[in-house]
Amino acid sequence: MKVTVENGENQQVTLTVEVEAAEVSKAVEKAVKRLSNRVNIPGFRKGKAPRKIIERNVGMDAIMQEAFDIVGPKAFADALEEQKIEPVSRPQIDIETLEDGKDLVFKATVTPRPEVKLGEYKGLKVEKKVEAVTDEDVEKQLKTFQDRQGKMVDAPEGSAVKDGDFTTLDFEGFVDGEAFEGGKGQDYPLQIGSGSFIPGFEDQLIGAKIGEEKEVNVTFPEEYHAKELAGKAAMFKCTIRSIKQKELPAMDDELAKKVSKFETLEELKADVRKNLEENAARKAENDQKAAAIDMATSNITVDIPAVMIDNRVEGMIREMAMRLEQQGMSFDAYLQYAGTDINKIREDYRETAEKNVRTDLMLEEVAKAEDIKVEAKDLDAEVAGMAAAYGATPQQVQKIIKEQGRIGDLAATVLRKKTAQFIIDSIA
Repeated sequence: MKVTVENGENQQVTLTVEVEAAEVSKAVEKAVKRLSNRVNIPGFRKGKAPRKIIERNVGMDAIMQEAFDIVGPKAFADALEEQKIEPVSRPQIDIETLEDGKDLVFKATVTPRPEVKLGEYKGLKVEKKVEAVTDEDVEKQLKTFQDRQGKMVDAPEGSAVKDGDFTTLDFEGFVDGEAFEGGKGQDYPLQIGSGSFIPGFEDQLIGAKIGEEKEVNVTFPEEYHAKELAGKAAMFKCTIRSIKQKELPAMDDELAKKVSKFETLEELKADVRKNLEENAARKAENDQKAAAIDMATSNITVDIPAVMIDNRVEGMIREMAMRLEQQGMSFDAYLQYAGTDINKIREDYRETAEKNVRTDLMLEEVAKAEDIKVEAKDLDAEVAGMAAAYGATPQQVQKIIKEQGRIGDLAATVLRKKTAQFIIDSIA
């Protein structure tokens, strides 16, 4: 076999692969046997028809294509290994010569994995910043407990809407004096100050009383999901139908008993502070780890091919679609509900995808530099963790991974995690 390499545009390379005629002839014989076992020819049992009969029934073009499917992939894989090329894109195959008795000549265009030049990644100086827990932080958590125990009560007769009230209202929206589709609601629940409606809408309801009609003037945001309304001024006729307020219990020992195992408010406060401090310590540690990986990633020099980012974006979209399906929503329904489209999703994901690709390239290169390997015990630990997360047994997870042919993906993931831990463990 003979292989030549030519550099092309967009970081692509084209391999011209030549396979000897003798190998092609062997592949043709195998192709004839395969086809004879697949086609029904009157008067012959499968696999028993002579070659000339097969040629007459399926055609020489089909036989040669089958022969290429036999010899081509191996020749391509051997060519990549010979040239030490690790592709990050599917090959574009162009067959130049494919005839029985002649050398096979085909071109394969791929994008190789880019060269990565490592910067500093060991002994990085990353400060661990633990945020102090303040009295205000503790009070905020206690107020959350208090709010959960609150009861909804009707506002006193004659009350006007104020910030934080829970209302129901009728409304109808108009643009240029014309009512628009989707702009009408009845007995619609709205908490004032929740930010659920267009900016400025809720504020203008403050002071209104039950049964009172009030005009609310707003401008739809430029990025509003309904494009026909984006950036337009609108007037809503609103009528408050009910006003409810949340009646909160006293912040005392009785509240502590209701929301916790403690007998006194002081004991609950101490426990809240302890939990907040533990969370702050964990966050500081996680932030330090993430900062070290980000620093090592920013220190590399690499020209990332666009196809790698494109592939990562598509992978992120597939994962998103799977999550939506698990929640009972189709991807198309989500796009409609969110008022977006697939191209906007791709655009939104691109920056994150590029960062993730860059990080993976860094980790893979560090693994090579430090000769970090994945051992059986590492894979077992990862599978055990996955099993615990999904409520399955390790055996069940292993079976799924094998059936889906994802053992290589699992090993790659474990290698990146192991390498990341290597960088983290070396933080100065």
